[in-house]
Amino acid sequence: MARTIPPIDLMFLLIETPDAPMHVGGVMLFDRPARARPDLVARIVQAYRAAKPLPPFDQIADFVATGMPRWRRVPSVDLDYHVHHLVLPPGATQQSFQRLIEDLHEPALDRNRPGFRVWAIEGLPEDRFAIYFKAHHSLVDGISATIRVIASLATAPRARPGAPFFAVDVGGRPPPPPPGVRAELAALTRGALDEAAAIRDVSVGYVRKALRGMIAEPPSGGRPFGGPNLLLNEPIRTPRSFAMLALPLAEMRTVAHAFGGTINDVAAAAVDAGVHRLLADGGSRSPKPLVAMCPVSLRDAGDTTATTSAAAMFVPLGAPRARAAERMRQVVAAMRAAKHEIRAMTKDAAVVYAAAALGVAAVVERAHAGAVTGHVANLVLSNVPGAANERYLGMARLRAVFPVSVLGAGIGLNVTLASHFDTMGLGFVGNRAALPDLDSLARYTRTAFDELTTAAYASTVGEWPAPRRTAAARNRPRRG
Repeated sequence: MARTIPPIDLMFLLIETPDAPMHVGGVMLFDRPARARPDLVARIVQAYRAAKPLPPFDQIADFVATGMPRWRRVPSVDLDYHVHHLVLPPGATQQSFQRLIEDLHEPALDRNRPGFRVWAIEGLPEDRFAIYFKAHHSLVDGISATIRVIASLATAPRARPGAPFFAVDVGGRPPPPPPGVRAELAALTRGALDEAAAIRDVSVGYVRKALRGMIAEPPSGGRPFGGPNLLLNEPIRTPRSFAMLALPLAEMRTVAHAFGGTINDVAAAAVDAGVHRLLADGGSRSPKPLVAMCPVSLRDAGDTTATTSAAAMFVPLGAPRARAAERMRQVVAAMRAAKHEIRAMTKDAAVVYAAAALGVAAVVERAHAGAVTGHVANLVLSNVPGAANERYLGMARLRAVFPVSVLGAGIGLNVTLASHFDTMGLGFVGNRAALPDLDSLARYTRTAFDELTTAAYASTVGEWPAPRRTAAARNRPRRG
């Protein structure tokens, strides 16, 4: 039976344009096992093409003449179209692989077919191969996609690969049965009341922030439309830029502990410093802190449904010229205030808050008024928790996961994190028209992380457990 498309998922279908396709994706990097068969990747492709797609990967959007748009199941899925096998030429580098991902991620998905595609790519440096996939944001968000990816991988090596992410059963909650007329009216009434209460909560919050601004009191918590006018907010064009960076989770935890923050705070501070250095290189320093849009999951524990369930915070980051320790403290404080604000809202209010801000942002960016009003944010910073233990595709070990996310609302840089076992993978996606060199941003972010590690060590010298200290930290002279 056809299922009505939820409003948030429908939004991703309605706002999609050729320059801003609404799909999310990811790169899974695998170590080829010792003495692997030459046709290892070809056999994985063969297994993927033999799988049977499960909802929502066997459905397309049906915009019916009357009533709400619905998901309609297709009679068959052509997996020769959806699953591909590519081999890089000899001597391929990480940079050439990243250029390939840019090209694959750029085009929109075909609305006449289920909204996903997969590429198995071999010939990477260090005898590795990758699985790159993309899926429309109306089908999955980062967390629901990750749930399916993790479920498709084994916790130990095995001879055959398991079902691919688009064919794995994660036990999602079935949609409720169609209500009767009376129940439907009651549901509509409750929804209207919830939405009215949410709008009231959001409106009061915006009024309070406006009043604080009028009396020159700096607002706490989120700050939508506080983003300065920068290259990051140039009009978004079709070409994308992409880069990857892997950071050690143990060191990130150590830095977070030293400053009383979280792993997210560490990544935000490092990316923030990296962006400021990139802007300074181009002669366009930011006059004030960047504003990051940070998606917040609203999923209950055990919710595996394939849909979008998220709100967003709009967080001012560190001062442009702040040193590492100072920037980290500023980010920790700003993130804490924004989280407190979101937690004080109902779920409905949090969704309306984010949707209202992004809706206004779309209008502002189409009118090219961001330089006057301020941009809703300068970049997106998102985190998708992954598996805490090792995972395998057949005999091949998963090394790291790098998200390849979406651009929109006039925000031309998206940095999404995905943890896996002992590694945090950062995927940088940019508007190539304004940010053609994200490799430099990845390097600057790594340098900024090393500076945070040094600052954390300096503030807690003698307190770090030996296994969590880096080789660089062990070689630093002690104070005194």
